[in-house]
Amino acid sequence: MTETTKTADIATILRAIPHRYPFLLIDKVVEIDGTKRGVGIKNVSINEPFFQGHFPVEPVMPGVLIIEAMAQTSAVIVSIGQDLMDSGALVYFMGIDKAKFRRKVVPGDRLEMELVTLRGGGKVWRFQARATVGGELACECELMAMIQLPPAG
Repeated sequence: MTETTKTADIATILRAIPHRYPFLLIDKVVEIDGTKRGVGIKNVSINEPFFQGHFPVEPVMPGVLIIEAMAQTSAVIVSIGQDLMDSGALVYFMGIDKAKFRRKVVPGDRLEMELVTLRGGGKVWRFQARATVGGELACECELMAMIQLPPAG
């Protein structure tokens, strides 16, 4: 880690993004390198509400929620890297390209999400996102996000 690398515990995440239980899908961000890169963690537990129906006999984390967890990680990276915490700014998930799922994510897994900025600095950001479990690729995609600044006043 470089001197500029930061981290975000759950209290910091709650200040950076508006998501709350049951839709807050990241537990911490262990690396934030300015706005260039970040690594988020989701500890997958059998207590997740979506496992009641997906699937009760063989619980699997829905792919759309893996992507949402990566999008939330990107929002934390942008919020902290752009010094937007507590400003009222929001980071919205705008789009997804090239999504591929390679491995099931199940209770007991530690999902590690690495996001690398492909384009950023303005209102629209683009990230290369990869989610792994124990070093094994579970999902990869490109995500787009947009910053909405609070009204001036």
